[in-house]
Amino acid sequence: MTSSSRVAAIDCGTNSIRLLVADVAPDGTLTELDRRMEIVRLGQDVDRTGEFAPEALDRTLAASRAYARVIEDLGATRVRFVATSATRDARNRGAFAAGVLAAVGVEPEVVSGEEEALLSFRGATSGTASDHPGPYLVVDLGGGSTELVLGTAAPEAALSLDVGSVRMTERHLRSDPPTQAEEAAARADVRAALDTAADVVPYARTTTLVGLAGSITTVTAHALGLPSYQRERVHGAVLPVDRVLAACDDLLHRTREQRLALGFMHPGRADVIGAGALVWSEVVRRVHDDVAAAGGELADVVTSESDILDGIALSLA
Repeated sequence: MTSSSRVAAIDCGTNSIRLLVADVAPDGTLTELDRRMEIVRLGQDVDRTGEFAPEALDRTLAASRAYARVIEDLGATRVRFVATSATRDARNRGAFAAGVLAAVGVEPEVVSGEEEALLSFRGATSGTASDHPGPYLVVDLGGGSTELVLGTAAPEAALSLDVGSVRMTERHLRSDPPTQAEEAAARADVRAALDTAADVVPYARTTTLVGLAGSITTVTAHALGLPSYQRERVHGAVLPVDRVLAACDDLLHRTREQRLALGFMHPGRADVIGAGALVWSEVVRRVHDDVAAAGGELADVVTSESDILDGIALSLA
């Protein structure tokens, strides 16, 4: 490539669908032209039924058609549509694939958890993570799954866990706010997954813990006390571990109405952010403790707005 390429990346997850249109230079520099997100809850009830609900498909395909118009208007020449956790789990993903092809003109790629993790790592380390020392543990906390990837210049260990904000809400946190028993069951579920992942991803080697995606950016906005969502404040934020854990605990124990009253809260995230905060708190606490047990110190947590979407865009160039 001798000149910039105009690319479009779509990340279709369990809770949201996101678009990035950008120019990518030969050296990998990414210039953002348009970035947007819609909460469509594609993964509604997939953990329980194993299928996409018709109304969830309708919402997602409507957003896809709107994104296709943006892509056409901006003249992107390469498009990649990546679908993740919910689509991996759904038996009727053929209907989804046909709908996306009709709406956007490209087939959705149902990537593995490992590929999802690698794309997240590439996106994160192209952005703010590179300002901090490695090895990095990049954590992409989605609606249906959480990707963990450890590495410095390149990924060295990665794993995808079937825990996420939507999945844990539907599976455990059914009350508003959650009961103690529901919280305990959810924490046990997440801890078991993290125990399994520790056989593949050595948490103790982490120098910089980097969190990505909507649950983590929302927790960060809360920890920063933002009156409204301010991407430039959230991106690159470095927060003490105790402050992150306190923000997670507060969001978990609020009612949905109380969460909606927070100026930075997206309405489509208010019902699942408690579970997202719970998952993030368990990850942060586990990594902190494992690093300490190995004689190190993890005092802070970094938040990045550069994530899998940026990784997808870079993969097109």
